[in-house]
Amino acid sequence: MLAQCADKVHIEEGVEEMSPSAEEAAILYANGGYEDARSVLEHALDTTIPSDARFALWGMLLDLLRLTGQKERFETLSLTFATEFERSPPAWQDLSLQASRGNEAKVQTVNLSGVLGAQAAAQFAQLIQIGMRNGALRIDLTRLRGVDNAGAELLLRAVRGLRRAKIKLSLLGAPHLASVLGGMVKSGKRENQTIWLLFLEILQYTDQQERFEEQALEYAMTFEESPPSWEPPPAVTDSQIEADSLAVEMSDTYVLEGEVTGPNSDILRKISSFAHNRNKVDVDCSRLRRMDFVSAGTLFNVISQLHAQGRLVVLKSVNSMVAALMQVMGVHQVARIELRG
Repeated sequence: MLAQCADKVHIEEGVEEMSPSAEEAAILYANGGYEDARSVLEHALDTTIPSDARFALWGMLLDLLRLTGQKERFETLSLTFATEFERSPPAWQDLSLQASRGNEAKVQTVNLSGVLGAQAAAQFAQLIQIGMRNGALRIDLTRLRGVDNAGAELLLRAVRGLRRAKIKLSLLGAPHLASVLGGMVKSGKRENQTIWLLFLEILQYTDQQERFEEQALEYAMTFEESPPSWEPPPAVTDSQIEADSLAVEMSDTYVLEGEVTGPNSDILRKISSFAHNRNKVDVDCSRLRRMDFVSAGTLFNVISQLHAQGRLVVLKSVNSMVAALMQVMGVHQVARIELRG
């Protein structure tokens, strides 16, 4: 059931069960049956059911039309909704997969700040997901004050992985980070090998080939193994850069987006590491289009563990179709679910 609290619509634990039609539509949508889900919702709204249940079904139907890009039908049914409930319907927003792909033409900038360490593991999973989805990524390193060995390994794996995947990667502030790393390595001392390798990797994103060759020789002499070769990557042009950026390391919000299905459920498990040292865990679901049944089960298991530890998980801006599936799976019993407007 939906309740209003502090200008946020959320799903409360312990309220009456959702209607069978809402449950059926949620499962159909989770399995990719968009038209079948719409048919179930429209049929249910043609019958006589309690007002609270009707409001929830209307919310699901209008969100489903936004998620499938059916603007004309949305606008027609919005008038019916407004007449029935004497309140404004949600505004039209194209949340369809086609619209999402169109919005991904620009490259997103990810900002790293502070001292990079193991605590950023969950955020790096998001960073890689953004790059893989868009085909290009820009990482701003200018506000990094330092890197420990665990942080160096995270960044090195991310950069190398994205390069192997043929993702266009631009590192803003690479000379700054190269300077920081250069002060952490000592020729002839067989220590901090990961930082050495990250140092050489970052130098390839600068114009300092001569310095790279010198440091590669020092690395070879220190560790008695062949160094990486000079292979500067293709740059991302300024015209591709998205104006809005995403602060990753220092972010207080975990992001779920796109379609989270079985093979991608690792992104759900990383919520646990993001929750480290946090009593309240905010999860931004504003760009989460769909979640399948298996992933919803994984989410429930992850959040149940956090709930047992006394942590509050808040799933923010969830569309009504995904929220209904979460309720089917019992996620509302261990987390707070806030619906998007």
